[in-house]
Amino acid sequence: MTEAEGKAKGDSSVPMDVPEQWLNLTSDNIGQAEPLDMKLLLQTGAPSQNEHKLLKGKVVAITPTDVLVDVGLKSEGIVPVEEFTSPSGEVSVKPGDEVEVFIERLEDANGYVVLSKVKAQKMKAWEEVENAFKENRPIKGIILDRVKGGLAVDVGVRAFLPGSLVDLQPVRNLRALKGQEVELKVIKVNRKRGNIVLSRKAYLEERVSVQKEKILACIAEKKPLIGTVKNLTNFGAFIDLGGVDGLLHVTDMSWKRVNHPSELFKVGDQVEVLILNYDEETGKLQLGYKQREPSPWKSVAEKYPIGTKVLGKVISLTNYGAFIELEPGIEGMIHVSEMSWTKKVKHPSAVLEVGQEVEVVILDIDSDAQRISLGLKQASPNPWDIITEQFQVGDRVKGKVRNITDFGIFVEVLEGVDGLVHISDLSWKRVNHPSELIKKGDEVEAVIINIDAVNQRLSLSMKALMPDIWEEFFRSHYVGDVVTGTVTKLVDFGAFVDLGDGVEGLVHISELSDKHIQSCSEVVEAGKAYSFKIIRLEPHEKRIGLSLKEGAPRSDQEGAHEGEYRPSPSDGRASLGDVLDLKDFHRDEEGQ
Repeated sequence: MTEAEGKAKGDSSVPMDVPEQWLNLTSDNIGQAEPLDMKLLLQTGAPSQNEHKLLKGKVVAITPTDVLVDVGLKSEGIVPVEEFTSPSGEVSVKPGDEVEVFIERLEDANGYVVLSKVKAQKMKAWEEVENAFKENRPIKGIILDRVKGGLAVDVGVRAFLPGSLVDLQPVRNLRALKGQEVELKVIKVNRKRGNIVLSRKAYLEERVSVQKEKILACIAEKKPLIGTVKNLTNFGAFIDLGGVDGLLHVTDMSWKRVNHPSELFKVGDQVEVLILNYDEETGKLQLGYKQREPSPWKSVAEKYPIGTKVLGKVISLTNYGAFIELEPGIEGMIHVSEMSWTKKVKHPSAVLEVGQEVEVVILDIDSDAQRISLGLKQASPNPWDIITEQFQVGDRVKGKVRNITDFGIFVEVLEGVDGLVHISDLSWKRVNHPSELIKKGDEVEAVIINIDAVNQRLSLSMKALMPDIWEEFFRSHYVGDVVTGTVTKLVDFGAFVDLGDGVEGLVHISELSDKHIQSCSEVVEAGKAYSFKIIRLEPHEKRIGLSLKEGAPRSDQEGAHEGEYRPSPSDGRASLGDVLDLKDFHRDEEGQ
């Protein structure tokens, strides 16, 4: 439009020397115009919308309130010093620095051009977002906070990341992502409305697609990949391979035993791994770290023949055994049952401790399963072999009493080998408890009466060293003899009688009196001596049957007790009554 045309239309605000292309500029297209001569702009009085523009300038001075910037106009521009001040209070620029600013107004009340660094940054950010959208490339952003429907993200300007587009899988706790820097794709942008929509899922899907191709190539070529340790668990480590996570199981970390992944790795470590398995349907990756080196188990069978003795170090104990390191990466296990020939080991800690060096024997090797069975007791002679070689039934042995129980005593015959003297083999006399005769620590002598090496049992007898009082009694007494004995115990069916030297007989309740009695205490009492007639002798069973009512005259026998005197035969011959009594005796003995 010419000046004449302008005057013809009555528009006196348009000077004649204003370039025609300026007349079509607006706040939306000013950035697309050719560079403007700001001095000319001020001189010609161009429209005010030309103020909103980015310019580069040089810092000329810093005052307590403003930063003065020369942007090539008729006067200097000012920027509030706060826009260049860090949170710690330091000003980030100095005179001579070049800065990019946004023109807010061409002149204030003092004649300065009003500038803004913050708005310049936001304008640059919008340009970056729009370019990223057009070029379909990712941008970086910092997650600010949880908002309705998703997350607020700082990409230079505030943008929105929908919750459904945060990750490949649904994220339950979006607030936990606050403060993280992430890469995203711009899927919608509208500068007029100030609307930016982002998608991290789209970015990850693109990365996963590219990374999958790389992973498949590495699998085919058996090449390692570099990844970052993302997370540690008790069973392994999750490795980020550039958008694709793989699991490195604890058993695939080292040929040596690893109790926890933290012994080898920490979060953030860069590690080189091999892909052991890839499931395309689920996308799961199984990774290996130890497989980068040859397995030491390949030569184990040749290096450790079965039956050989080797030295090892105890590295851990469990309830069922101990793990022994034979060399780095090669471990074997001693089961608790293979730790002692003679003792029942309840826990390995009773025999071994971590760090101890021990000699063991190779019992079995399974190279495929990477297992070695070891024996600790096999490294020393089996004491039961010594027992069978050096001793036989009938030999006399001496040893200390190691333990006393209700049923007998245990005597140490060899180191680690105890023999049992049953309570019935302690003495020919009746013994209620072994402690009546022996105490722990006593040294005793006994005779071996049985050797069972298979079940590791050794039976001893102390009474075998003493004269057999029963044999002597049976040799010197006959049926019909009258003997004196002391009642030791009353029972329902009769009374037990001590005949001296531990020999014991039984008088049945029917042999106490000719009268019918309900209880033995009606005729005899424990602790008193009486005369008894022997009515039965059973040497093989060591049983002696007695009769009180046929034992002696009543005046001498029963005292205050009533009863009829019956003389006893002295010829030792058994009568029909004796035979019937013998049947009763067997029946009574079974009833005991």
